[in-house]
Parts: sequence; C-alpha cells; structure tokens
Amino acid sequence: MLIFPLINDISRKIIHIDMDAFFASVEERDNPKLKGKPVVIGADPRLTGGRGVVSTANYVARKFGVHSAMSSKEAYERCPQAVFIRGNHTKYYEVGMQVRKIFKRYTDLVEPMSIDEAYLDVTANKLGLTSAVKIAKLIQYDIWKELHLTCSAGVSYNKFLAKLASDYEKPHGLTVILPEEAKTFLSSLPIEKFHGVGKRSVEKLHHMGVFTGKDLQEIPEMTLIDLFGRFGFDLYRKARGISNSPVKSHRIRKSIGNERTYAKLLFDDADIKLELSKNAKRVAENLEKKKKKGKSVVIKVRYADFATLTRRKTLEFATQSFEIIERQAHQLFDDLPEKDSGIRLLGVTVTALEDSTTEELSLTAGDL
Repeated sequence: MLIFPLINDISRKIIHIDMDAFFASVEERDNPKLKGKPVVIGADPRLTGGRGVVSTANYVARKFGVHSAMSSKEAYERCPQAVFIRGNHTKYYEVGMQVRKIFKRYTDLVEPMSIDEAYLDVTANKLGLTSAVKIAKLIQYDIWKELHLTCSAGVSYNKFLAKLASDYEKPHGLTVILPEEAKTFLSSLPIEKFHGVGKRSVEKLHHMGVFTGKDLQEIPEMTLIDLFGRFGFDLYRKARGISNSPVKSHRIRKSIGNERTYAKLLFDDADIKLELSKNAKRVAENLEKKKKKGKSVVIKVRYADFATLTRRKTLEFATQSFEIIERQAHQLFDDLPEKDSGIRLLGVTVTALEDSTTEELSLTAGDL
C-alpha cells in the first residue's frame, strides 16, 4: 500500500480577514437611519413581481433566516419589515480597495479571494512584529477607525485553518488556532463547516457516517482517496490541520466577464442581443484595461425559472476586440434551444487569457 508522508508546515503566520455583511454594512454606514433595521441587498420583490435574488443581508435580517442567494420573494416572506436596497457595486468595490490598502501597510503577501475577504501572510511583515494576533487586531482597528466597518479575523499557520477561524465568531470576531489545538478544534467541527467541502461531498460523507471532523479523522487515507481522488488526499490532511498552500499575492486571472440581472424579464431577441452587446463592450474594455486577450467566449443565460445555461466558443486566436466578442456572443445565443420563459440574467465572459503584448489582427464581424 502506498503511504503518502504527512508534512505539516507550521512556520507561517496567516490571517484571514472577512468583512462583516460587507455590502449591507456599507449601506448602514452611509445611512444611519438603517441602524437596527433588517437590511437586504437585493431587488425589492414588491417592485419586481417577486423577482430578484438576495446578494447579502445584515445580521438583523439573518436572524429571520435571510441569507445570500435566497430569492427576494422568500426573504420578504421571512422578514416583511426588511429594507431592500438594490446595491451600488461601484461603491462597494471602492471601499474594498480601501480595505486592501490597509492590508498592504502590514504585508505585500495579500491574496484577495473576493472584494470582501483576503488571506495575509504576516510571517515577515512590514512592522517587524512577531505576533500575528496583534497585527489582526491592528487591522480590525484601522478598518473601524478609518472606514467605520467591522471585519472578522482568523489567525493560524495555514490558509485552511485561518478561514475556518474567521468564520467561527462573527461579527467582529478574532479566533486563533494554534498548531497544538488544530486537531481538537477540527474534531468537534461539523463536516459542513470544512471549507471546500461541497454539498455532494457532504452527502457522500454523511452516507459513510461521517458528520464531524472526528469522524473524518477515523477514515483511512486510502479509503478517502478511493472515494474522492485528489480531494480525498487533501481531505485526509485537512482533517489533521495540514494544508501547505502558500498565500499568493498575484493570482493568475483566468477570465474577465460581465453579467447583469434584470428586474424586468427579457423576451424580445433584439433586447436580449442589445444587452449581450453591452456586456461584451464592458468585457472588451476590461480586457484592454488589464492588457489581456482571450481565446474563449462564454455566455451565461438564466431564465425566469432560474434554469441556467452556459455556452462557449473557442477561437483560433486570442482577442480583446469588442466586435469579435459581440459577434460570438450573439451566435452562441442564436444556437440556444428556444424557450418561452423570459430571461432574468445575461453574462458574457472571455477565458483562456494571455497578455496582449503580441499584435492582434484587426478583424471585423464580416471577417468571421
């Protein structure tokens, strides 16, 4: 039997910062009248005929069972007194960039996972501090003092545990997991709380009688590998607090896309193609701004019943041309099966990116 060695790097000091109910908190900060009220970022279903999806909700609304990805209709049914706000993603992005500037005061090893969370490696930090806990507290203080927002922090020796720690006590929490505490901490954790374990894996593990980290720790390594492949290899180690993935300050961008959800369903082909064109234009502008081009064009279509289709076309050459991206998006839509249901979301994405340093042929739609 092949046995893989357990190598646990405990030399690093990692912080995971997660902003608390970020979008809703920004709105509460900017409008004091919202304080103490349940706030939901998402379309008001009373104005959209029941359509819309919750982006996030503040902690008052969460007490009523409202959560992200829930339909706005269900959110209203659970909490009819909630204040629904469509949201201002440009503003959230700007505030997120202000948060990242605070991170960079302490270390350049910052790996953003989204606009409201990031990993920081503070093993060797700009202040020369030996305590990662102290740095986490300073970051929390800076964010509150300068931006009037709160965040939760997790501190440990790897990203996996730091992420679990930041989720452990919210909002405005600070949890530390030391190397000697990791296995005990994980043993009492429900398997659903293990970051990276999806619904299907949870169902499979439950079927095996695995409900907690302790149950998982008792499963042989080869059994997990046989059942889950590479993920089983990682799962065996994570159950023991082993995860040696480094913080990567420059994540490789794999795609650039733009999508939009519509309050009023789209039915007419001309309207749909106009919106695809708008998305394609934004993508082309971002490709040019990021100095990227890509070989694959993808469209995403979500219908009124929430059925979602994606289609892609791989080109013979990489491009950042709006005309080419638009043409491919329109063709992909034309190839979709006809469906009577209206469209609530459209997206255009370009993948298989590369640097746009090489000269690109200027092609018009007629050349394709």
